[in-house]
Amino acid sequence: MVKGYWIARLNIHDQIAYEEYRKRNAIAFSRFGGKFLVRGGPFHAVVGEGRQHNVVIEFPSHDAAIACYRSPEYQDAIQYLKAGCEVDLVIIGGYDGPQPEP
Repeated sequence: MVKGYWIARLNIHDQIAYEEYRKRNAIAFSRFGGKFLVRGGPFHAVVGEGRQHNVVIEFPSHDAAIACYRSPEYQDAIQYLKAGCEVDLVIIGGYDGPQPEP
């Protein structure tokens, strides 16, 4: 089973709302096995436009990633994200196939 990922890019315009989102999202992420791989940090937008903050969360499966988003716990949290940020969020399945050879 391939893993699932959330890829989020956001600009924060209300830090208080964003902090409330972060408190509440932990409940859903914990329930569905979400693990932060990227949580902010320095970045270089080498093609296209970037946003202030970038996040990648890994889930045990694509189904778990979707279920987390649809859960009542996350739907409670996301209202604060939408109030405090401009956000792009993609939920995508991982890849478990052949890799390029050198």
